[in-house]
Amino acid sequence: MIVKEKLRKEIDYMSRGQDVVDRILRSQLDEIKKSELLDFNIDPRANFHLDTTKIAFHKERVEAWKSGERVAPITIDMALTQKCSYACTFCYAGLQQNPSSPVPWKVYEQFIDDCVEIGHKPGEGVKAISLVSDGESTENPDFYKFINKAYEVGIDIASGTNGIKLQDDKLPEIVEKLTYLRININAAEPEAYAQIMGTSIKNYHKVLEIVKKLVRIKKEKKSNITIGLQMVLMPEYADQVIPLAKIGRDLGVDYTVIKHCSDDEKGRLGVDYDWYRSPLAVELLKTAEALSTKDYSVQAKWSKLITGRDRKYSKCFGTPLLLQMSGTGIVAPCGSFFHDRYKGLHIGDIKDERFLDIWRSDKYHEVMSYLASDKFDARTECATLCLQDKVNEALNDLIENNIELDDVSGKEPPQHINFI
Repeated sequence: MIVKEKLRKEIDYMSRGQDVVDRILRSQLDEIKKSELLDFNIDPRANFHLDTTKIAFHKERVEAWKSGERVAPITIDMALTQKCSYACTFCYAGLQQNPSSPVPWKVYEQFIDDCVEIGHKPGEGVKAISLVSDGESTENPDFYKFINKAYEVGIDIASGTNGIKLQDDKLPEIVEKLTYLRININAAEPEAYAQIMGTSIKNYHKVLEIVKKLVRIKKEKKSNITIGLQMVLMPEYADQVIPLAKIGRDLGVDYTVIKHCSDDEKGRLGVDYDWYRSPLAVELLKTAEALSTKDYSVQAKWSKLITGRDRKYSKCFGTPLLLQMSGTGIVAPCGSFFHDRYKGLHIGDIKDERFLDIWRSDKYHEVMSYLASDKFDARTECATLCLQDKVNEALNDLIENNIELDDVSGKEPPQHINFI
């Protein structure tokens, strides 16, 4: 962790008792309900829905997969490094880290070309790449080159970032080329931000200034990019939800999304999933959503917040269509299995062989088949609330319960359609 200034310690945000946080929440709720800011009749998902899967809009790819063809992933979530200058208290990626192993630009350049080339037929390669996963991709000096290359070959490209390393002179470029840019910010108060995200107070102010610039550039360019804030909610700092939703509204971003905190299969982060379902938490999140306007959306990821550790399925069908890659270059089914202790599920490493050859390999087929078999149980072997969860639910219904995907014929394609 790199922290360049001493954190103020008037309040230890992560060590307060839950009764203390809950008292603050009740006071916040009483106060905000007296204001004129809330609209409980508004639909925060009228413009776009952040708590669902778009797999039904890719039925041709799903049918090819279902018939046994080797299809390209629709979406790949990946990082360009495992490095990060923050040390977030909620960071699941930290539980999966291996020794750092940088990937050269020439490897990434070939990887992007391979993403176009693979598929069950020409033109059916990877449709979207999201730079999230187990590292802060802006720490890689090739971050902007990667965006440009993907954009040039017709792959939708997006990024989630803490925002601190975004360069002013590059902001117009990424506003033009990214489908969405999500800034991870977990507190409205500078001191809380510094403690929760393991960084300095001055970085809080710097990131907000960067967000303001991004919003201004988007308006000037009349860009279609979606710019949002993301909060990974833990009960310990739930009093930051309402203030952060208000900040997002004031900044002019498109949305603020509030999501669960993922934990590993051993529960090492100690997340209290029962709290998410408590009456107070539900009231808090519904009130936050009521801060939405016709131009600004606050969305809680209800399906995962309510699900907790209770999966509806045991088999993982989603990985051939939504693949993850580590910032070390490892190709694995998902972030749950990046660590060396799951080496048997590592399909390959793009530093050692082309992604095209990894995708064609017997190991790729073997791993995907194993995850979709009775030998594997996602309920006990996976992290909570994984990336593929909503895709898995839809495909489990399709394969195990003979429930067809939603009929979307005639419906207007949603925003971010290729980020399933």
